[in-house]
This record gives sequence, structure tokens and C-alpha cells, in this order.
Amino acid sequence: MSWRETAKKRASVEAVRHVEDGFILGLGSGTTAAFAIKEIGRRIREEGLRVLGVPTSYQSYFLAVEEGIPVTTLDEHPQLDLDIDGADQVDGKLNLIKGGGGALTREKVVASSAKKLIVVADETKLTNGLGENQYLPVEVLPFALPVVSSRMEATGGRPLLREKGDKSGPYVTDNGNFILDVDFGMIDRPAELESELRTVPGVVETGLFIGMSDLAYVGTKTTVRTMSKKD
Repeated sequence: MSWRETAKKRASVEAVRHVEDGFILGLGSGTTAAFAIKEIGRRIREEGLRVLGVPTSYQSYFLAVEEGIPVTTLDEHPQLDLDIDGADQVDGKLNLIKGGGGALTREKVVASSAKKLIVVADETKLTNGLGENQYLPVEVLPFALPVVSSRMEATGGRPLLREKGDKSGPYVTDNGNFILDVDFGMIDRPAELESELRTVPGVVETGLFIGMSDLAYVGTKTTVRTMSKKD
């Protein structure tokens, strides 16, 4: 296991310490969130922890089932106690860019329904400014792709349609949509950009998570750094 994988696992263990018996949890997607899901599964098996999880993707759903975590839906539990998820980028105010794994819309819906969002990451995800050497994923209705692409360019972005790993066609989200990975460079006013992009017809959601995180555990090569909104 590389130092980054070890760092992610260490950060995830710290985050899962916040999980209490009876909690309804948001289960994030991606490689870092997977460590948290596995740690929750371990606590269920070894400590008798009783929780329910709302997965944010098919990936996290199947992993939750494999780990023995009972799953539920937002229909049954529209408010969650806690959401644990990863991030592609984290700034000093705990604003995030997410969506590298393609689940940004469901991740944002789940995060918005939780009383607290805890982010887990390794230290390579920290940045002085969102967008620095990082594209912004934007989920788009396939029908609207040319219109949205033009609007992204007019807003100063350079959009690139995400492809499947085997290059056989466009990547399709769990919602049946496409993703534009847009290079905006350093995003000086992320909240303003978020508001502007959300007004574009055909944009389903953006990977900007502004003011949503309460706490972050960031794994380093030797320890775990704790970041909060109070810092």
C-alpha cells in the first residue's frame, strides 16, 4: 500500500470515530470514501454498531452491501446524521471540488441532507485555491451538451467531455448524464462561479461544494491533520 493509500485509510478511521449507534449515514464515493465504508463495516462486525447508510453511487452501494452495512434511501430518511466523503481538492476554508469519480450530483444531494459533512483526503488534495491544476466536473444533460459547452467557454472555461476509461464513448453518470471536465484555472470566487454555472440550462450540477463541509481529516505521510471551519 502506497503512503497515499495509508494516509487515506488513517484519515478515514478518524472520520468514522464520529459515527454513533443509530446514525443514518451518507456513504460517499471514490477510493478514499471506500476506506471509510470498510471501516464502518468493520465496526458493525466487531463492535455491533447499528447504522443505516445512504450510498451516493452504485459503487458505494455494492461496497456497503459487501461490508454488511444496511442501506436505506432518502425517501425513508430525508435527513442524515452524518456524511463522510472524499474530495478532489480542499481549500483552507473547507470548500471542495468533487466529481472525479462521476458521482457529484448524488454526493451533493446527500451532503446537503446531512447534519454534518466530514471530508477525508490525503494531503495532496490540499490547495491554496480551488481550480489550481484541477478541472471542475460539471454534470450535463446529453441533449444540452453543445449549448453548455459554449456557455462554459464564454465563462472562461475550457470544457472537455469526459470519456469512458476504454475510450469507447462518453462517460455516463449513474443519472444517465454526461460530464464536462472544465478547466477554469484558479477560481478566485468559487461561490460566484457556482451560482453562474447553475443558471445555465442543461447543467445538472457542478463539483463545487461551497460552505458545505464541517470538518476534514487529511492524512499525511506520518499523521492525520484535522481541519475545521473554525481554523
